[in-house]
Amino acid sequence: TRVQAIIRHQSNKDRPTIIVGDKNHAEVIGLMGYSKEPAHLIEKKADVANLPQLENPFVVAQTTQDTEDFKEIVSALQARFPDIQVFDTICDATHERQEEVRIFKEEVRIFKEQVEGVVVVGGYHSANTQRLAKISEEQHLPTFHVETEEELPREALSKMKVIGLTAGASTPHWLIKSVMQEIETIQAEKEAPFVHGVKRTFRFLLLSNLAAAVGAFSFAFAALRLSGGTTDLIFPLMAALYIYAMHVFNRFLDKGAASYHDPARATFQTQYKSLLILMGSFAVGISLILGFITGVGTFMTLVGLTLLGVVYSIPLIPEGAGNRHRFVKIKDIPGSRSLSEALAWVAVMVLLPLFSGSSGPVLSVLVTAIVVFSFSYARAVLFSLFQLQGDLMVGTETLPITLGEKRTLTLFKRILVGTALLLLCSALFGLVGSFFYRMLIPLFSLLMSLYAYEKQWVSPGITLEGLVEGSFLLAGFLVLL
Repeated sequence: TRVQAIIRHQSNKDRPTIIVGDKNHAEVIGLMGYSKEPAHLIEKKADVANLPQLENPFVVAQTTQDTEDFKEIVSALQARFPDIQVFDTICDATHERQEEVRIFKEEVRIFKEQVEGVVVVGGYHSANTQRLAKISEEQHLPTFHVETEEELPREALSKMKVIGLTAGASTPHWLIKSVMQEIETIQAEKEAPFVHGVKRTFRFLLLSNLAAAVGAFSFAFAALRLSGGTTDLIFPLMAALYIYAMHVFNRFLDKGAASYHDPARATFQTQYKSLLILMGSFAVGISLILGFITGVGTFMTLVGLTLLGVVYSIPLIPEGAGNRHRFVKIKDIPGSRSLSEALAWVAVMVLLPLFSGSSGPVLSVLVTAIVVFSFSYARAVLFSLFQLQGDLMVGTETLPITLGEKRTLTLFKRILVGTALLLLCSALFGLVGSFFYRMLIPLFSLLMSLYAYEKQWVSPGITLEGLVEGSFLLAGFLVLL
């Protein structure tokens, strides 16, 4: 490494070696052996006074040395040895982590009056995490250093209203999220029964995918109104049942990522596995029966869509041959998840009514198809952003991973702006009915969900997911006005 090379090169010139670091650290012990003559170790500023008189010395640092301490020690060394040569060998990653620690120190001073305690997540042997915990303790805040959510002191945290949460630089995001969700669970236990009951119901609706089904029903109802077709509830019901079933089955077939990006959902799926599979199967059965009642064409289309939806997460190439192919499943194709979901929404909300003769004018149907695609694609992309950590862990190449988060957000905004212009122009030139104006409201709601995520007003999870699904529920509600 660079520091080893410096010590070897400079000490071969018969220059005295000074190393700043922890004498018990494995790196420092190893560095001592690269010096031609015995190196002088400095742990703190006071040690400088104990050094013998040295001629033309040089100093290096342990790569994980505290930056501020190193600067103080170097100042003391330069005062005593004016001819000393300084090599700042602290690695860039350490500089970045320590800058984050410095920022955290300022933040703690600001919010120490607002929080009753701080939870620090990270390894017990991580110097960075230990430093965060120490900073919090120095501000006389009750500090709890934990490695997992199971180590949280439930009794102590249950007595606090506002709790600060931070983590070491190397702590994985999914672990931080697990701890955060457990803290929320602990705090929820002391809420009023009614409030607690409402939150539990809201959580169940989202984790069970029932909220997605209700949103799909509402949005399909709005799509019928957009296209100028008959507002027959059988088509929104088929769409809701189909989308619910596909959500359930694909989450089970692709549950690896959920344990990282959404630990609460992964736990819920394990706890209610049998019930969810039964409900998903029931939804498929009812949707096919409704399709058959509507017509053979609708029934066959729905059968094909159901098969495609299930095949999406099933390996199409034998396991033994998978290592020779990059794409074993349809979902392995970069960006396919968001596109597949959007196309499925268009198929069940626009094409099924069209095939059954329940849609309006062709131009209205075309514009409706574009609007449904835009809304559903934006929804899928936004959820991919929420699931970014888990998808990275399991290697799923979603749009945010392929394009990057910044470009994905830009794409999301352009989709919504383009959809808004389409709605305005279509209604303005009389191509479609005036209801298109109302659809600007759920569009704005979806944009605000993105803004809340981008500005970090709401962390990815149950609340933000509820805001997104609420935009689709709102679309159907507007039909009734």
